[in-house]
Amino acid sequence: MFHSPTMGELTPEAMVSQISDFVDEEPGKFYRVVIGSDSQAKRVNGKNEIDFVTAVIVHREGHGARYFWKKRKEFKKPVLREKIYTETLLSLAAAEELVPLLRKKVSPSKYDFEIHIDVGPMGATREMIKEVTGMVSGNGYTAKTKPESWGASTVADKHT
Repeated sequence: MFHSPTMGELTPEAMVSQISDFVDEEPGKFYRVVIGSDSQAKRVNGKNEIDFVTAVIVHREGHGARYFWKKRKEFKKPVLREKIYTETLLSLAAAEELVPLLRKKVSPSKYDFEIHIDVGPMGATREMIKEVTGMVSGNGYTAKTKPESWGASTVADKHT
């Protein structure tokens, strides 16, 4: 189940209907559909816990956006490389589920589709950029990294 700040819990089909309705409000505009995941590790009662959040955003370029998110918990010691791989795989899994539904409701000529990955050239994840962007592009999607990966580093991060 996905969550919407305004609509509450939604099935993937209901979320895609909301995206379609948003596009239909201004059909002459161009859109960007983005999937991004982020994670946050913490200790709760002495146990390691990692929250993974995947966000789906439909952005009407220059004129607003809607987003949806879902959260998953894992109970294990955080390892940076493993967290980044898991974030990327969660985004790819969401894309595999949503893209076929989206194509039935919204013409692909109306939007660009991107997967945002929370890695960048300045931090500890810089050595992983080629690996995870290769995973995404190898699955046929456009990958964006920091500083262009706002879907992961801002929207998904908001709910971790």
